[in-house]
Amino acid sequence: MDLEAVCGPSVPFYKLQGCGNDFVCVDNRELGYDPAVMPEIVMPVCRKAFGVGADGMIFLDHAPEGSGLAYIWHFFNADGSRAEMCGNGSRCAAKLAWMLGIAPARHAFGTDAGPIEAEVDEETGLVTVQLTPPRDLRLNMSVEIEQQAFALHCVNTGVPHAVAVVEHLEAVEVWKLGRAIRFHEAFKPAGTNVNFIESEGPGRLSLRTYERGVEDETYACGTGAVASAVIARELGLTGDETILTTTGGEELGVILREGKTYLRGAAELVFTGAFFPQSLGIEL
Repeated sequence: MDLEAVCGPSVPFYKLQGCGNDFVCVDNRELGYDPAVMPEIVMPVCRKAFGVGADGMIFLDHAPEGSGLAYIWHFFNADGSRAEMCGNGSRCAAKLAWMLGIAPARHAFGTDAGPIEAEVDEETGLVTVQLTPPRDLRLNMSVEIEQQAFALHCVNTGVPHAVAVVEHLEAVEVWKLGRAIRFHEAFKPAGTNVNFIESEGPGRLSLRTYERGVEDETYACGTGAVASAVIARELGLTGDETILTTTGGEELGVILREGKTYLRGAAELVFTGAFFPQSLGIEL
């Protein structure tokens, strides 16, 4: 049977995951979707059970001529909101671009947060990205949650993050508390991602994250890992190099050296396929 005759034109995609953060990736260089219509594609595609299901969606596109970039991306959270940056997503994008021959193992690509330098280790498959420098650092900020003062530390690592140091990470109600902080008036109008960290010894942290846009706890968050490492160093919990164990049990490495910020970890192509916009109610 001719599937497209029944379901309409299909769109090829690649499903990747970075430490449990999963993304639907589309090579937009030939398709040429206008960024203005991308949110209409993202929400039904990322919807679990009814679509492919993912934490976010990435469109790889042509870089401006003379920019020195291998490509640019358009990154969207599952709710269709456009995000400036995503650490795990950036590693997945770099890995896919290398696998498709869009870019060499070492390259730079464009994001809303600025150029990102990436390197794929061709032997291990691990990907290292140099993220934009952290900014807007605020320590020991107090917010009121359910009539109780809660200590937070904040930093922007491409997107805004709040970090809370806790003693019993597994007991934290991440969805409930994370959501309360994410929508707290102190972070309006854009809101914030929320990370809960616990020290596991010298240079090691455990991390759980509530992600803005996904509106739930995710298995990992790259920019959240970087934010947590930055805060932990400022508080004297770690040094320049930190290993973080995520909710998914994977490890992310963060290196803060000479004013530069690096995130290293796995990025895997899980499967390829094609979705049918007509079946998902997408009108393009």
